[in-house]
Amino acid sequence: MNRLSTSWGAYDLTRFPEDPRDQLRAWSAADAYLLRHLAGEEGAAAVDLSGTVAVVGDRWGALTTALAGHARVPVQITDSFLAQQATRANLARAGHPPDAARLLTTRDTPPARVDVLLVRVPKSLALLEDQLHRLAPALHEGTVVVGTGMVTEIHTSTLELFERIIGPTRTSLARQKARLIFSTPGPGQAAGAGAGPWPRSYVLPADSGAGAGLIVVNHAGIFCADRLDIGTRFFLKHLPRARGAAHVVDLGCGNGVLGTAASVADPDATVTFIDESFQAVASAEATFRANAADDAKAHFVAGDALTAVPPETVDLVLNNPPFHSHQATTDATARRMFTGARAALRPGGELWVIGNRHLGYHVRLRKLFGNAEVVASDPKFVLLRAVKGGR
Repeated sequence: MNRLSTSWGAYDLTRFPEDPRDQLRAWSAADAYLLRHLAGEEGAAAVDLSGTVAVVGDRWGALTTALAGHARVPVQITDSFLAQQATRANLARAGHPPDAARLLTTRDTPPARVDVLLVRVPKSLALLEDQLHRLAPALHEGTVVVGTGMVTEIHTSTLELFERIIGPTRTSLARQKARLIFSTPGPGQAAGAGAGPWPRSYVLPADSGAGAGLIVVNHAGIFCADRLDIGTRFFLKHLPRARGAAHVVDLGCGNGVLGTAASVADPDATVTFIDESFQAVASAEATFRANAADDAKAHFVAGDALTAVPPETVDLVLNNPPFHSHQATTDATARRMFTGARAALRPGGELWVIGNRHLGYHVRLRKLFGNAEVVASDPKFVLLRAVKGGR
């Protein structure tokens, strides 16, 4: 737990799920800079927060928690299930009631009118573009638009998006390696910004193994949205075949191509697609619907790894775990996925994991499962298979 001090008070904040080993903060200098600006501590007048305040991309709820007592029910819009859960916990820890903020996902309809738009710049430029397009019709000439991010996260392309979709844009001086972005909606500009370019789709080429010929649908923010990433391509060339009416989980599903390929290969299987990104789950469902048989069975879950799946109900887990949390490199997500997979698998069930060779997943899998077999490898990737032992 770490404390964010503001002129409005101090807040003890954590990420989700809480892990005492996690040394990463639940807020950044960019969050603190934005809050100081809103409170009038950076040389300009305090921002009027009496209207509808929308907070986009609040990573762990620091902004929403601080604003909850000073804005009229701030609206958080996030692509992250984990961020949404962290926000609920941080709001409660700060003593706010559950209705002190309105929590929306990137797939929900945004407010019809926004008077203050606050944007925590995401890692994905495509996600930023999509969200600005979705929110532009709600802006008016008096809307205050302020973005924030670390200096390394704000590029010329970032500013060009704000300029093109919102209106004239400038940046602040840097403070503690963070910077603010100020955009002014012009007359009719936001309303005429037009529809965004997402989702996008493409067909997998013939050399894509079990995925050859599949239509892949990507909503904004999905990793490698314009092409199949090389790790997944390698996985598809060695994809295991489900057995009969097996329960398969595509864990960290992204656009769902692994689980969809498994369903197409064995229509009797039931596939559960799980990701913490709401955009990813929507992409996986669209990919599945575009390719699977009409009577194919699937479930789509935005959640925390396999916590929503009952123990010993799964036959096969397909996993391409991330090793980043926003800008930070960490194996915390992979560790949670592997532990959850062991609990969810039936005795004899299998976890198949693709990863960069240098990540050394085989060490953790052997410690957890007692075994880890190399199915296939190349100079960059290794595909591992771990089997859950019987009772």
